[in-house]
Amino acid sequence: MPQDHIGFYDPAVCSLKDFQELTTQQTSHADVPLASDVQKNVPIYAAQSLASDLAQERRRVLSEWAWVLGQGPGVFVIKGAQPNLAAIDQATETYLQIIAKEKAASGSGADHFAAAGSNDRIWNSLQKLCLTAPEVFAQYFASPMIDAACEAWLGPNYQMTAQVNLVHPGGQAQQAHRDYHLGFQTAEVSATYPAHVHDLSPLMTLQGGIAHCDVPIESGPTKLLPYSQLYRPGYAAWRREDFRADFEERYIQLPLEKGDAIFFNPALFHAAGENRSADIERMVNLLQISSAFGRAMETVDRTAMCLAVFDALKAAQMDEVSLDAVIASTAEGYSFPTNLDSDPPVGGLAPRTQQALLKEAVLSGWDKTTLATELAAMAERQKA
Repeated sequence: MPQDHIGFYDPAVCSLKDFQELTTQQTSHADVPLASDVQKNVPIYAAQSLASDLAQERRRVLSEWAWVLGQGPGVFVIKGAQPNLAAIDQATETYLQIIAKEKAASGSGADHFAAAGSNDRIWNSLQKLCLTAPEVFAQYFASPMIDAACEAWLGPNYQMTAQVNLVHPGGQAQQAHRDYHLGFQTAEVSATYPAHVHDLSPLMTLQGGIAHCDVPIESGPTKLLPYSQLYRPGYAAWRREDFRADFEERYIQLPLEKGDAIFFNPALFHAAGENRSADIERMVNLLQISSAFGRAMETVDRTAMCLAVFDALKAAQMDEVSLDAVIASTAEGYSFPTNLDSDPPVGGLAPRTQQALLKEAVLSGWDKTTLATELAAMAERQKA
């Protein structure tokens, strides 16, 4: 049977040779003309110089990034994606307070693909930052570059989630893996999904990270194998020892500076690196962004977030592009699921979204009581 006609993937028949042929490709600057540099096969984009292209030729930028993530090396870096370093520092301080509070309450546990004690993790750091420090949250997510990267792979109305990972000096590396959805299933469960669902899974999420400090190589930035997302049976192969050994021989790492962002296809073979430094507490806010058409990994109370950040958004008086970026990371952007008896489409094919409601509230100068009333009414209409 031709490879393209295989209905299900079996780890036993995965070909390391085919995997190696795909992952020895080279990225040329002609492939990524908007990039300022290509390092170790990874396109590097300078946010400051790319800003005019994003404003004037947005679809050209998004198309290039979509190619990189899908057919290209599978990963790119945006230098200075969040240039507001004060907002990052304020978010860092808030996250450290949250870590201390959570450790005092329950101690620390094991992380995905890493041993317990090597790091501190904040699950749902998105909502926790928003509710704890809404003014900081508003400035932190006011990044048109991050918003554009999410839209390039997932389209509009994506669902932002985030988890902070703080890796201490001496923190051990993760094992090579793929990520959510099928990457978070056992090998046995993953094998029950048809091959075409293995193709679908990477289209449902985007992995990203915002550096909260300078991340030199010795501190263990993410280990990556460019082009490995192209190996279609990769969700069946990544647990095999020969594939993991090949990854360990050929992975690359890129240093990051505070405010840089990295984005990669969730099917890319990757793993957090070992923190070999003596004194660098490596903090990265890991973004896991989901398609409007998929299911996010974490439950997020977006109504509570809308109410928490509302006054900060009114006071910030930011430009509309930045406002849209914050709202995209805050409110629900998709109309469904809903109850079409009580929440029918008005003036279109889909009911109004929470994002549209929050934006109107900010631009029209509503008070929080009015917003709370309208959000509650929207939630009531959506109930079965």
